[in-house]
Amino acid sequence: MTAPTPVVAAATTAHDDAGDRPGERHASGRTTARDAHGSDTVAAHAARRRSIAVISHPDAGKSTLTEALALHAHVISEAGAVHGKAGRAGVVSDWLEMEQERGISITSAALQFTFHDVVINLVDTPGHADFSEDTYRVLTAVDAAVMLLDAAKGLEPQTLKLFAVCRRRGIPIIAFINKWDRPGREALELCDELEKIGLRPTPITWPVGESGNFRGLLDCRTDEVIVYQRAPGGSTLAIEEHLTLDEARGRLPLDVQDAVESSALLGGFDVEGFRAGTSCPLLFGAALSNIGVQQLLDVIAELAPAPSARLDVHDVPREVAAPFSGFVFKMQAGMDRNHRDHVAFLRVCSGQFERGMIVTHAPSGRAFATKYALSVFGRDRETIEVAYPGDIVGLVNAGTLAVGDTVYSPDGPAVEFPPMPIFAPEHFIAARVRDPGRSKQFRRGIAQLEQEGVVQVLVSDLRGNAAPILAAVGPLQFEVATYRMEHEFNAVMRSERLNLSIARLATPEDVATLAGAQGVELVRRADGTTLALLTDVWRLRSLQRAHPELVLAPLLADVP
Repeated sequence: MTAPTPVVAAATTAHDDAGDRPGERHASGRTTARDAHGSDTVAAHAARRRSIAVISHPDAGKSTLTEALALHAHVISEAGAVHGKAGRAGVVSDWLEMEQERGISITSAALQFTFHDVVINLVDTPGHADFSEDTYRVLTAVDAAVMLLDAAKGLEPQTLKLFAVCRRRGIPIIAFINKWDRPGREALELCDELEKIGLRPTPITWPVGESGNFRGLLDCRTDEVIVYQRAPGGSTLAIEEHLTLDEARGRLPLDVQDAVESSALLGGFDVEGFRAGTSCPLLFGAALSNIGVQQLLDVIAELAPAPSARLDVHDVPREVAAPFSGFVFKMQAGMDRNHRDHVAFLRVCSGQFERGMIVTHAPSGRAFATKYALSVFGRDRETIEVAYPGDIVGLVNAGTLAVGDTVYSPDGPAVEFPPMPIFAPEHFIAARVRDPGRSKQFRRGIAQLEQEGVVQVLVSDLRGNAAPILAAVGPLQFEVATYRMEHEFNAVMRSERLNLSIARLATPEDVATLAGAQGVELVRRADGTTLALLTDVWRLRSLQRAHPELVLAPLLADVP
């Protein structure tokens, strides 16, 4: 066995001074504005931050795990029921009505809390492929990811895509194999799958007992065996009992010996490999029963990297101690039912953010006031006074901001971070307002959905501004758009599914050649870019054969 590495001992209590730092949520669930360590440098504050995304294929248990992590950090007293429709009012991360009705995550949710002396910014992402744009954007704003695997299914298609994005972005991965309390595959078989994609698993915990006969966990760093007494429904913490190896062998001789021998085959934790993306800490558990979650929280706090210098559009690193800068990775409306506001989620990249500071909006060069700044915990928001690199700040009613925008302090050098990738849509509808008297609300709603990145909005000369084309990666995005247009903007939308599936960039020469061509529709994006929408790949190839001079370049996106 590898010599044990010290682990974070426990979560903060309501009396820990860590919970009194700006924008941090302690055990009572409250945040405060007082800076208990005002003399600390920005770099010291950044070193205490961990920005983590939870990623997986749909139904692997991301929202369940997010709830369980918050429960183990003692920032909520009871986890929400995350399976089915019943009891979902208590869910912290899946708070949209559509999410609660469908039982899936539609949008990413940010939770900030303090565990021991570490500030964790945790983002639960949608697993469904139709909402993968939201997940990819989140991955631009975090420093590590927890990749969740279903014990019975292993690596699934969406998990593989997200892993590829993490690898390309250099995001270290912590693997958590979930649902070990249900029948599934062998642990070593799942490890082989990770090896095949070039990710060597290094066990932190290992299951005692096969999947479906979960007896406990072997802590590979302390040589303890942890057995559990489960809480009814998993709403509260499971009771843990820590046994020495000898004590555990006395109770479960065969299962414990098998766990010791199997985990030893994979070797110990590799710090350099983890940071390089060639190995990953591996943990097992059952998030719904709150088993193995405490150990995962320890690993996040101890091993996940702190924020570091971020490259700008010119590949020049912006150090964390540089004057304030950050970028918007997400826009979200409908968080406050009493006000139709929308929140820009800003990842702080460098310097110290202070509420009320005047910053420069990089795309326009104009000044922007940050009067309404929030710390976000699912749907709950509280005013934040100060934030540091790695933190996620919610800017309310930031109407001039859009996804991908950079803001920075005018007191330092200007900076602009790389823009968000624009995804190639595969589904298209023509949208109209049902009641012409609601046209103003319709236009405002469509503009906001575009600003948030819910859908891409395209305008065709043939249809005009009154019937924009909505484009999306997956058709469920249209359901979200339709729902929100009705419930938020009171502008019921009629839609017509279009027989189109490919979008390509069109040069002026392409436009001249394609004018009037059958199976092609020419449209404009808000940034002025002209796109050619085509029925299918066969139509594209036919046009290219007939007109070899056509460019029709693919839309580039930072996705596999």
